[in-house]
Amino acid sequence: MGDAKGRLIAIGDVHGCADELEEMLGKISPSADDTLVFLGDLVNRGPFTTRVLKIVQALPNARCLLGNHELRLLRYRHEGNPSILKDYDWDTLKQIDPEDWSFLESLELTISYPEDETVFVHGGFLPDRAWTEQGADIVTSIQVIDPASPGTYGKRGKMTNGISWAERWKGPPFVVCGHTPRPEIFRRPWSLCIDTGCVYGGKLTAYDVREEKYLQIAARKAYI
Repeated sequence: MGDAKGRLIAIGDVHGCADELEEMLGKISPSADDTLVFLGDLVNRGPFTTRVLKIVQALPNARCLLGNHELRLLRYRHEGNPSILKDYDWDTLKQIDPEDWSFLESLELTISYPEDETVFVHGGFLPDRAWTEQGADIVTSIQVIDPASPGTYGKRGKMTNGISWAERWKGPPFVVCGHTPRPEIFRRPWSLCIDTGCVYGGKLTAYDVREEKYLQIAARKAYI
């Protein structure tokens, strides 16, 4: 549950792009009354994972969602199964200190602001069931669903007949998410995806929920 008095601003997947994040925060210039909601995947792929983590931890008015990249690192930490890791995870694991781990353990699965009829989540939701009943595996990883079987979900690249879960999602609540990178903001009647692929050379996007305004920072370069 949330109770933001000032601006309520979502920030898309940062993925280690610390320079772009610092520029974004400079333009937002958050006050003590504002709330910044990071949509997950602060880590991996980009050049400055630990710097990003320290920036976000130092913000007094930030909340952060659990992304699929953080979930995978946490599962490895708890379960010790290296087969779940990606190659780039190893570099990240070498950099994360105890303070960072405590922060990652505190990440939220969903963030709800009922007064705004808005829910923030990293990936999205299955459209055929209540959002409050969906677990970490679904909400951090979902990209597309099988149009013939809305309870079946997966990644865009592995479900060739899939459509975005957002095409079938009917609110309220309105859902703000990241996770699925696209060249442009992806707006549907009851959802908004603001992962515009900064780490791929796109843009870092922020969205002011109450003013319905966007702010974008161009990537310095394509990092991957």
